Amino acid sequence: MRNQKKRKFGIQADPKFNDKMVTQFVNNLMLDGKKNISYNIFYSALDIIAEKAKNIEGTPLEIWKKAIENVTPQVEVKSRRVGGATFQVPTEINAGRKMSISMKNMIKYARARRGKSMAEKLAAEILDAYNEEGGAYKRKEETHRMAEANKAFAHFRF
Repeated sequence: MRNQKKRKFGIQADPKFNDKMVTQFVNNLMLDGKKNISYNIFYSALDIIAEKAKNIEGTPLEIWKKAIENVTPQVEVKSRRVGGATFQVPTEINAGRKMSISMKNMIKYARARRGKSMAEKLAAEILDAYNEEGGAYKRKEETHRMAEANKAFAHFRF
């Protein structure tokens, strides 16, 4: 048959927390296939969060999950060509893409930070996202503003 549906392989849960979301984050964090290094960076970042955020209730993993939730966009704009004009059409994002976008944004803005090690930069970005500030959170707000500004073109949705 033509156009067979692409088979998705399941993600295995991480060894420490037994959570698939952690594995997905580590896979996005990984460079050049160095997964162990990515796990070490992530777990070190959670240890740094545990030290810095003693006044925040909850485990470092819960803080990380709340931070991911805070930077997850609900809508995005897609270019749609109608006639001779190109419109930015706001569309809702499915759950898998939401999670992927939020994780990639958090990693991107953590890498862009100044800091000593990647674990420290990631911990700082996670804490900022938890407190609803930082680069990844601003990116989410910017995406929502663009969608709001182009709400008039929502009827061009495909």
